Amino acid sequence: MPNRRRKRGAGEDPPPPPPLDASSIGGAVLAGDEDVKKLTFPITTILASLAAAPRRRALPFLELNKGLLPEEADDEGEAEVVSPLTDPADGPTPPPPKRPRVADEAASAPPHQRRLWVKDRSSEWWELRSSPAYPDADFRRDFRMGRATFAMVCDALGAAVAKEDTALRTAIPVPQRVAVCVWRLATGEPLRLVSKRFGIGISTCHKLVLEVCGAIRTVLMPRFLQWPSSPSSSSAVKASFEAASGVPDVLGAMYTTHVPIIAPKVSVSAYFNRRHTERNQKTSYSITLQGVVGPDGAFTDVCIGWPGSMSDDQVLDKSALQQRAAAGMMAGAWIVSGGTYPLTDWLLVPYTHQNLTWTQHAFNEKVGDLRRVAVDAFRRLKARWACLQKRTEVKLQDLPVVLGACCVLHNICEARGEPVAPDLLQDLQVDLVDDDDAVLDNPVRSEAAAKARDKIAHNLLHRGHAGTAFF
Repeated sequence: MPNRRRKRGAGEDPPPPPPLDASSIGGAVLAGDEDVKKLTFPITTILASLAAAPRRRALPFLELNKGLLPEEADDEGEAEVVSPLTDPADGPTPPPPKRPRVADEAASAPPHQRRLWVKDRSSEWWELRSSPAYPDADFRRDFRMGRATFAMVCDALGAAVAKEDTALRTAIPVPQRVAVCVWRLATGEPLRLVSKRFGIGISTCHKLVLEVCGAIRTVLMPRFLQWPSSPSSSSAVKASFEAASGVPDVLGAMYTTHVPIIAPKVSVSAYFNRRHTERNQKTSYSITLQGVVGPDGAFTDVCIGWPGSMSDDQVLDKSALQQRAAAGMMAGAWIVSGGTYPLTDWLLVPYTHQNLTWTQHAFNEKVGDLRRVAVDAFRRLKARWACLQKRTEVKLQDLPVVLGACCVLHNICEARGEPVAPDLLQDLQVDLVDDDDAVLDNPVRSEAAAKARDKIAHNLLHRGHAGTAFF
C-alpha cells in the first residue's frame, strides 16, 4: 500500500486532501496509524472530561427563538428538535410532546360564546310614564295626546314598525318606538336628551324617529289626511263654511308657514328667508309648509319642502293643489287665502288696493274670518309639535316626511278631541304675517274670478252677512 502510493506519486503533483467524513474531529484528518496513535490520548481525555462534566439541560430552539425551527420531520409531520448541547453518548433527546391538531383543538374546546359590550342605560323615565298608574293628564301633557289616542296610533303602526327579538338583544316594544318619535316631535329635544330619557342609543333614537314618521306617512296619512273629493264630503265642507261666514262654495282655507332649518350645504341662497332675517335681525333659513284646512281645523292638503326664498304664489304653482285645479277638479269651489296669493278661478283672496268701499271692506272681513281657520290650525300644529319652531337636526331630504307626520298626528288629535294646553299656545311665537305688514302683490289672473268676487261681496253686504267692524 505505501509502495503503491510512492510509485503513483513519483513525478506527479501531490493528491488533493481527502473529503471530511465521520472520523474528522475538530478539522483534523486521520491520515495514518501513527497519527491515530498520537491523537488517541487527547481524544480519550476530552471524552472523559465531557462524561465527567455535569449534564446541561437541552434547550430546544422553541425556547431560544420563540419558534420551532425543524431540522427533520418525523412520519407524523412533527418537527424533531435537535439541541447542540445534547451529549451524543446519551442517545437522542426525547422529542417534546406533540401539539394537538387544529381539528382536535376545535373538538375539545368549549363552545365559543360571542360577547357584546352594551352601555348600561336607564329607562326609568319611560317605565314611569308607561305605567298604568301614571296620570292621564300628565301623559297628555308629555305626548300631546291621551292614552287612548296613543294606543290607537300604536295599534295602527304595530305591523309597520315592530321588530323581532334576536339572539343578541330584545327588540324595542312598539309603544316605546312610537313614544320616542312622538316625544321628539312634541318637544324638539336634541337626540342626546331623548336617548337619556328612554335608555336607547342616540343613533337608535334617530332611526326610530325616521321609521315611525315613514310609517305614519304610509299607513295613517291615507286615512286621516284626505281631500274631500266625493260629492257628499265636499258638500258637507261647503255647507259648514257657508254657515259660519256666508261665503258660498268654500272648500278650504289655505296658509303657508316657514319651518326654520340649519343652513344647507348646497343651494344656500335658495333657502335664505329674507323676511325672517329682517324681522329677527339674524340670518334665517327655512323650508315652506303650505296647507289647506277644513272647517274642523284638520288638514286636507299639504305641500312641504320648497325653499324658504320662494314666495307663496311660487309655492302654490309647484303644489299638487295647482295640478288638481289645472285638471279641472276645482271647478265650482273656492279656496280662501290671504293677500299674498293671486286671484284665480278657484282661489279667493281679499281686496288689496287702496280706497276700499264698504262692500269690499265687508268682504275682506269675512275672508279674514275664513282664513283665520287655517291660521289657528297652524298655531295648534306648531304648539303641539315644537320641533316645527326650532332648527332641527333632521337632514333636509328627510324633513318632508317628518313634517308630514306632524300634520297627520295633528289631524288625529283634532278628530279625537285632544285639546292643546293653553300655556303652549301662549308661549308660541308663530311667524304669522298679517297682510298689512306684508308687501302685497295680488294680481288678478282671471277676469271672471274678479266679477265673481264682486258678486259675493255685494251679496254679503245686502243679505245681512257682512259685519260692522269696518264702520
